[in-house]
Amino acid sequence: MSWLWPLGWTTTAFAAATLGALALRRVLLAARPRWASPEAVSATVDALRGPSLWWCVVVGLYVANEIAEDYALLPQRWHRLLVVGVNIAFVLSVTVTLASLAGSLVSRAAEQRLIGGAVTGLAQTVSRVVVLVVGILVLLSTLGVQVTPILTTLGIGGVAVALALQDTLSNLFAGIHLLADSPLRVGDHVKVGSNVEGFVIDVGWRSTRIRALSNDIVVVPNLVVARETITNYDLPDRRGAFRLRISVDVTADPDAVDKALRDEIDVASGNIPGLLSLPAPSVTRLFGGEGSLDFAVSYHVAEMTDRFRVQHELRRRVLERLQREDIAMRASARVA
Repeated sequence: MSWLWPLGWTTTAFAAATLGALALRRVLLAARPRWASPEAVSATVDALRGPSLWWCVVVGLYVANEIAEDYALLPQRWHRLLVVGVNIAFVLSVTVTLASLAGSLVSRAAEQRLIGGAVTGLAQTVSRVVVLVVGILVLLSTLGVQVTPILTTLGIGGVAVALALQDTLSNLFAGIHLLADSPLRVGDHVKVGSNVEGFVIDVGWRSTRIRALSNDIVVVPNLVVARETITNYDLPDRRGAFRLRISVDVTADPDAVDKALRDEIDVASGNIPGLLSLPAPSVTRLFGGEGSLDFAVSYHVAEMTDRFRVQHELRRRVLERLQREDIAMRASARVA
């Protein structure tokens, strides 16, 4: 029966330490620091809620092991193995938790500062990898492994890997440059070079994915994106300005043409989806070519994807109005 008393003390110590840690956990999770944003606090609490339960048990195990070691309930070697096992489990759980928290915080930061949409995969991956590498080094140091020779070996091997993966690393650093400079963001309507136009889905570690207007996915290497001219139709805002040129016969009455066009765009600005009434559309007389009178209808659309529908509808309405007004047009006259 001599072992019952030490076992009771060990069990009591485990329960007391665990309950104390649980109480502290509850207080910390309920805290809302004034210096931190509500989004960051929410992300931190969500990431720590599950793993922190295990950490409370780890505290209880550590205290119980110290008590049991004093009473020599188990062989000394078992106590050391238990401590090593608890340390390994604790470091791994902290590393995985911090990696997940880093990815979540980067995602929330991008949503607030960039576009309100999903963050790019490259930013999340880089943040998680950095945390995992640091965690692995800490774990090796905890196990008594010398980290310096490993880092030296990795440095020498990294040179050979870098030479073998020049294209891949070029795309990686080009992706980091795109994230830092932010010429395009997830969800933006962009045109890369003269061929690729669509909405950015993701900036990955090797390539950028763009959903074309035809609903196809175009995968462009980050290095190509960084080198090409990028037209971002969503910066500084989503509105787009366009001009419709109308050419009629030189014998037409300029005032009648001007009035017909103004009347038509006034009606159209309230009936064509995507055509903005503010700034209001305007009509301008241009210097026409020989044998024609040229006018320009300037207008704004809510988004660049509206431009084709608005342009088609304006052309149709203008042509019908000119025909109703019996405004003379020649074969060379046009609405473009």
